[in-house]
Amino acid sequence: MYDLYILPTCPYCKKVISFMDENGIKYNTIDISDKSAEDALIQAGGKRQVPFFVDRERNIQMYESLDIIEYLKTVI
Repeated sequence: MYDLYILPTCPYCKKVISFMDENGIKYNTIDISDKSAEDALIQAGGKRQVPFFVDRERNIQMYESLDIIEYLKTVI
């Protein structure tokens, strides 16, 4: 399972979510509108930028929607 830190209004987040949904990829969304989620994002990635993708099984973390989508193409 993957974690995806998002803001609901972020077009780049929506792009990643659409790709994941279209390809049947299961994930958890973490909305950083919640202060504790924002703090967790900064702790994990070092900055307040979304989307932020986490693949815990492979110890992969990344920003940038296009990079996330390209990575997901390699694991589906």
